[in-house]
Amino acid sequence: MKRTRPHSPLGKPMLFLAWLSMLGLLYLYFDDKLQQQINPNLDPMIQGEELVLKQNRRGHYVVAGDLNGQPVTLMLDTGATTISVPAHLGPALGLKPGFPYPVSTANGTITVHRTTIETLTIGPLTLYNLDASLNPGQEDDTILLGMNALRHLELVQRGQTLTIRK
Repeated sequence: MKRTRPHSPLGKPMLFLAWLSMLGLLYLYFDDKLQQQINPNLDPMIQGEELVLKQNRRGHYVVAGDLNGQPVTLMLDTGATTISVPAHLGPALGLKPGFPYPVSTANGTITVHRTTIETLTIGPLTLYNLDASLNPGQEDDTILLGMNALRHLELVQRGQTLTIRK
């Protein structure tokens, strides 16, 4: 006669919690890996007064920064004349919409509102009193850093890295 051991009432809940923990850890691991592919410069390399950025998997330079003291994600855009801020971020960043004006984008002509950024900080670099536009067509949270900001900086690209100095 075979003796069977009685099942513990905690067995199934503990197994469920173990699987749930494993899935949670996998999510955190792969979420971090995905973020690094989108923005490999969450913690950019700073060498004195220089900032060294890596290209993301799409060939763009994306970096964390501060706009008017608030953390933001910036993408360097040499094709943009001015800084373009998604309109839905304006209130949280303390940006007041000014006069409307039309701009030509890759998706056609849209109306944006002029605004002014008091401070923009990327690593050791800070720029002051920059013109920008509040763009209702930008649905994500990435701010496009246009030439009106980039012209104040020296950019040197070598391979898949970009060195920025003031």
